[in-house]
Amino acid sequence: MDLVPTPGRTEGMDRRRFLAASAAGSLALASDPLAFAARLGGTPIAFVTADLESHVVVLDLSSAKTIARIRTGPGPRSIETVLDMAVVAHTEYGAVSVLRVSPYGVRAELDDFEAPRYTCSRPLSSLSVPALAYITDSAREEVVTFDLGSKILQRTRVPGPARHISISPDGRTIWTALGTKADLIAVLDARRPYEPRLDRTIRPPFLAHDVVFAPDGVHTWVTSGTERDLALYDRRSRRPIRILQADAPPQHVTFANGLAFVASGDDGTVRVHRPDGALIRTSRVPGGSYNVTFGWRRAVTPSLAQGTVALLDARGRVRATRSVARAAHDACVLVGP
Repeated sequence: MDLVPTPGRTEGMDRRRFLAASAAGSLALASDPLAFAARLGGTPIAFVTADLESHVVVLDLSSAKTIARIRTGPGPRSIETVLDMAVVAHTEYGAVSVLRVSPYGVRAELDDFEAPRYTCSRPLSSLSVPALAYITDSAREEVVTFDLGSKILQRTRVPGPARHISISPDGRTIWTALGTKADLIAVLDARRPYEPRLDRTIRPPFLAHDVVFAPDGVHTWVTSGTERDLALYDRRSRRPIRILQADAPPQHVTFANGLAFVASGDDGTVRVHRPDGALIRTSRVPGGSYNVTFGWRRAVTPSLAQGTVALLDARGRVRATRSVARAAHDACVLVGP
């Protein structure tokens, strides 16, 4: 396994020394960079945060083997694909890293945060602003707009410690839960992509945790931080249209092939639902598998408790489980060289 160093890094740095590196190279403007890379023979990979070991694991999704490790600043927690790169939040250290895949390494680092949490990016169809992303800063109660050239463009205040965040497929609306057990969800108008503004708040039927827009652009799934429930919203409404049974909270959601995958780390399960909420399968995964993502016909759920990564197929059946680190908090899917 390769350990890819970051040029100029100093071990044991504090937050003030976790400085932004210069952005290198130009950004691809392809509307679907993953598909484009696949046509060129790219390798489907997952980046998995090893938050206790200050690196990101590179996992080959075809073989389920670890092929590299990217050294990062301390405490990498959440990670999200943005075009052909990945954004990592180092929550405890108030920093954000942008990782590249060719060659594997850190492209840029930003430290002008207090507690960065989770990221969402402009939809791939929004070619006018292809490299724009939004990240929550719970300590500052902000949604921060930035580009992958490492420039912060806007800070939008919200009435609470924003955490999980999702953007609608048309790029016009952002939802963020204001806490890990949130009594409010903030709704932002993102029709002006560089300057999203707070539109309103929604009070969910339970203390909310994750918020995720479905690919249909109509429904939003909201999970609970305290109850065995999740809620389906019409994105235009302030009330859920349906409450579904779930496993132990908190739950997290991803979508693929017209299905919803809902992970419960405390119960060690992934439940697979149809778009209307009907349950079609429950699969067992290692305990502590809280977060879940999907790409290249694989659902990927890392275990914070056991340091494993479970790979499920497009119907939710477990195909492989691999140990990758002491703890694995989050994952995203990209295309490697």
